[in-house]
Amino acid sequence: MAEPAVNAASAASAGNAESTTEPGSGGGGTSSLRATVRTLAETLWFPAFFFTGFLVCYLLPFHNPVPHHVDVAVAGPTASQLEHALDQKSPGAFDIHQVADARAAHDAVTGREATAAYVPDPKHPQLYVAKADGYSLESVLQKTFTAVAQQSGGQLQVHEAAPTAPGDGMGTGLFYVVLSCTIPSYVSVMMLLRATTFGRRKKVLTLVGLGVVESLVAYFVARSMDVIPDEPLAIPLLFAFTQAVALTSYGLVPFFKQFFPGVAMGLFVLLSMPSSGGAIPVQMVPGFFRALHPVMPMGNLIEGLRGLFYFDGKDVWRHALVICAWVLAGVVLIALGAWKERYAARKEARRAAEAEQRGEEPLAVTAPEPPVEDPSFELPQPSAVAPHTHRLGQRPNLTGRVTDERGEPLPGVAITVTGTHGRELVRAITDEYGEYAAAGLPDQFVNVIASSPERLAAVARVQAREGRPVRQDFRLDRRPVPAARV
Repeated sequence: MAEPAVNAASAASAGNAESTTEPGSGGGGTSSLRATVRTLAETLWFPAFFFTGFLVCYLLPFHNPVPHHVDVAVAGPTASQLEHALDQKSPGAFDIHQVADARAAHDAVTGREATAAYVPDPKHPQLYVAKADGYSLESVLQKTFTAVAQQSGGQLQVHEAAPTAPGDGMGTGLFYVVLSCTIPSYVSVMMLLRATTFGRRKKVLTLVGLGVVESLVAYFVARSMDVIPDEPLAIPLLFAFTQAVALTSYGLVPFFKQFFPGVAMGLFVLLSMPSSGGAIPVQMVPGFFRALHPVMPMGNLIEGLRGLFYFDGKDVWRHALVICAWVLAGVVLIALGAWKERYAARKEARRAAEAEQRGEEPLAVTAPEPPVEDPSFELPQPSAVAPHTHRLGQRPNLTGRVTDERGEPLPGVAITVTGTHGRELVRAITDEYGEYAAAGLPDQFVNVIASSPERLAAVARVQAREGRPVRQDFRLDRRPVPAARV
């Protein structure tokens, strides 16, 4: 809570101690160029990062998708000969393993032991495929094994071992269902950073509530369009995924600060989508993205839903565990962020107490870390607001009243809020009732200075807290009348 206000006119002057010196004429051009470059770098790093990320993470894996190590079960003793022939034509495209017969070939596909299965026959060779794994991969398999069948004089018969839902003709419906839960979960965190009246607990509860709504709406909308089968167990999977994205994103905020948007978008958009196997099957993207597929939450959700909907629940538990691990990681990050904040507050209070014991000014403490900046959405800036009428998102986190020695309100008193190194954050004027308010203050210790020409200034150091409005009242005494000179 706030410390008692003290009579310290010198502190008020210290609050304005930060000044800017104009560069000399000889270095003015260089300083101006540096300032311009720095401004551009700070402003444009995020779109530049996004531009580069899309080129590397989308154009690179999607411009020419080709199969890589696609598992194919082949019935009969000709498996080794077929593998050699395919390697000659497309090195590394297919991994062939032998199964006993046509029934075993079919079961290998439905049991997710193989992506496809081929049964050689001089007249009627058969290919078992799973459209649930992606239409583009199914097309490549049909084209490849049609050519194989024609070389032996037969006509290929294609059997759909795992057809998709009627409304998912291209086999990409799951990707868009999952995508609808990805972007909003991340954007919700960015928007909640603006809610200065919400503390950490309320923000986490809000993210949980939004996840419930997103998972339910996504499931029932997709069901109404026949994009997915009727399997309600998909709802908890969708919910766990929303929390994996939202809680992990929120947990990253205290550690990456103004770079948080780049880190979160890099994780859950630039890296997750190409490696998910939803838009382009994972067997058709470069090795880097194939390596990410087993660990990223989006890929695990898509594989888990595929197993739940089309493969009799095969390996759903394994993918669910990976998603839950991301949720746990988010919870741990949030807890570490809270500990980091409390540790910084205790350290700041200790420094201030030691400084007070030495008789030093309370302003002479270590500067806090800068607040998080969001390059995509404008976060609330410290600003003076009317004490009793507040716009949406502009509720104050600092209020107070200024009175005279008789307890009467003092209008027109200047209230200056500075950071711990004297940088002015906001300036307000008390109204006719002697009241003032400020919103958007960073989550840190600030100095509040009340000053009026006819009265002695007063200063107090308070800790502005997100979601916990703090009140600081002042009493200003009249300046003593100097004694007349003889």
